[in-house]
Amino acid sequence: MKWEENIRKVVPYVAGEQPNKPNMIKLNTNECPYPPAPGVVKLATEMNTDALRLYPDQNTTPLVEALAKYYGVKKEQVFVGVGSDDVISMAFMTFFNGDKPILFPDVTYSFYDVWADLYRIPYKTCPLDENWHIDPEDYKQPNGGVIFPNPNAPTGLFEDLSVVEEIIKANQDVIVMVDEAYVDFGGVSALPLLEKYDNLLIVQTFSKSRAMAGLRIGFCIGSEKLIKYLSDVKFSFNSYTMNLPSQVLGAEAVRDDAYFKATTAKIIATRERTKKELTELGFTFPDSKANFIFASHKTVPAREIFQALREKDIYVRHWNKARIENCLRITIGTDEEMDALIAFLKEYLKNR
Repeated sequence: MKWEENIRKVVPYVAGEQPNKPNMIKLNTNECPYPPAPGVVKLATEMNTDALRLYPDQNTTPLVEALAKYYGVKKEQVFVGVGSDDVISMAFMTFFNGDKPILFPDVTYSFYDVWADLYRIPYKTCPLDENWHIDPEDYKQPNGGVIFPNPNAPTGLFEDLSVVEEIIKANQDVIVMVDEAYVDFGGVSALPLLEKYDNLLIVQTFSKSRAMAGLRIGFCIGSEKLIKYLSDVKFSFNSYTMNLPSQVLGAEAVRDDAYFKATTAKIIATRERTKKELTELGFTFPDSKANFIFASHKTVPAREIFQALREKDIYVRHWNKARIENCLRITIGTDEEMDALIAFLKEYLKNR
């Protein structure tokens, strides 16, 4: 039809399946298997709901101040959004406006190319090497900006900060974004590099390590100038992007550092045990520093295992994409959930 000629058409991002069945084991969207901090639960039950009739603080002051204090930066260096997806989307809109293509890995978070297409940003993917690592030399070509996760998703591999700095140092005339959604599970944040590079933007989320995916909280930290530019775009788009409960409960989550560290420690311990058990079953995988394992079996196709698990209401992630079609991304759940997964795989592979 004629009116369709002026519609912006994109191929949308496809999120992990969100089943809702009793007794299912959901290991496909990298959610935290444990509840939020006790203080968050207490505050949620005591919240004054009359305040919900008013607009929230458009500057998200409680959360920004809590994050600035925790990470040792100025509040003017912190920007928050509705999940890290919102933060990265705003950053694409703000910083990636040149004629040259932005660069990101070929195997990475699959929202990057969607945003690039949506905002009509030219892009080029740089192939990971045969061991799933980033080659910093690939990022020393003319470009309009760089983004990559560290640890990467879906591989789970963490790149040493020397690699991260090599990429930033080679691209000081554009914005470099490091997506640290999984950094709390064994990686090291690039935050110290902010003192040397004013073109660096670091993005993190509450959806994984802080067990608050349902409240949609993400943030980034950068130079005051970058955050000012980002805020200007945000206020031109929607002044009230984050609701009041997210601001208040998010700030409370940041304050309970002991619970945060205990939760991530439990997940790391379960991940390391699961690595050993999967290896014994014939799986191979990169050495994940995230809350998931990117595994493939030596003889059984990933699609077959994915379907067999799904029939038993055990959900993992599988993509029909080049290079990764024979891999499964398995979120780390509770010890009980991982025991059930391993028990099923043992039986299935034995009787196949």
